Amino acid sequence: MKLHQYSVYIIANQSNTVLYIGVTNDVKNRVSEHKLKIFKGFTATYNCNKLVYIEDFQWIQDAIARAKQLKAGSRQKKIDLIITENPLWKDLSDGWYD
Repeated sequence: MKLHQYSVYIIANQSNTVLYIGVTNDVKNRVSEHKLKIFKGFTATYNCNKLVYIEDFQWIQDAIARAKQLKAGSRQKKIDLIITENPLWKDLSDGWYD
């Protein structure tokens, strides 16, 4: 039986003033798409390409529910979550594409 993995992620712009929450089953590819601005949407417009938070799930329903929970929360709750896991707001994808 294949084990599935889904990720909820938050990406930010370089100054950490804009946050975007997404869900994917291939976080490395999806972050690459954000960095390369493959899709001309919100993240391309606001230059969001720095992965600052990631949370993994086995079931897509759980990942979607978590993303909705995060999106419904205040900006401060999102910032607090990021600071708890990544206090320096480093790009967690650094080194993925070397």
